[in-house]
Amino acid sequence: MKAHFFERLRTSVEQMIAIETGELNVAEEYIHTVKIPDVKNLRIAQRLKQQEFAQMLGVSLSLVQSWELNRRIPNGPALKLLIMLERQPQLFETLKAL
Repeated sequence: MKAHFFERLRTSVEQMIAIETGELNVAEEYIHTVKIPDVKNLRIAQRLKQQEFAQMLGVSLSLVQSWELNRRIPNGPALKLLIMLERQPQLFETLKAL
């Protein structure tokens, strides 16, 4: 690894730690958060078993279980789909039809 890349990485990590410990404040416009959907409540509200929910989303049963136990956090297209389903539950019917 080139020295300047390593130095930038080290500086970024130090800044992250300073932010986490409250030693460094960041302007609100630089803070972006995404609310992670409550996968279990979303599934239960639709009266779906974990396996049915997994098949509907095109993911594995173990992934759904990990989301529900907070061992893993949904990301990428799955996160976007879950957010859409949370905001527009009628989309479940569309997924069931696929």
